[in-house]
Amino acid sequence: MARWLMLLAASSLLIGCGSGADLGSLDARLQEIKARPRGRIEPPPEFKPIATYTYSAHKLRAPFTPPMDEKLLAVPDGRHVEPDRSRPQEYLERFSLDALNMVGTITKPGHPLEALVADPTGAVTRVRTGSHMGKNFGRVVSVSDDQVSLIEIVPDGQDGWVERSRNVTLAE
Repeated sequence: MARWLMLLAASSLLIGCGSGADLGSLDARLQEIKARPRGRIEPPPEFKPIATYTYSAHKLRAPFTPPMDEKLLAVPDGRHVEPDRSRPQEYLERFSLDALNMVGTITKPGHPLEALVADPTGAVTRVRTGSHMGKNFGRVVSVSDDQVSLIEIVPDGQDGWVERSRNVTLAE
């Protein structure tokens, strides 16, 4: 009995979808829409050209590096400064001086004072006068209780080299 009722309900729904519908008014409406004039698409706006800019500040000093005195850059007559590239590189020359910290000193009887320098990995290395550290061919010239003084050899910007003094101070 339930099957018959469901079959009867489904057939009555299908009868309403087909034969009695007036499709003529729908066709007339579609013809009216197609007969309308087509719309006009506005052209895109014209953009004003932007003036070009030539960047010329690449020749100037970087904004976060301290200015260097021109007198310090001058190389005395007869003295030629150039890094020794044939010398084997020491361990602390892998790191920039900003990444190195002096953490203390150590001394042995009969030997000069040595500084203990920590690199970014946390390893501590002994440094004495004559050692090299930093990426700019830095040579240690003196070790004291609170700092390591060194001289770096840096490019002068004119295809030459100049010496620059730097210090690595004791970290607190």
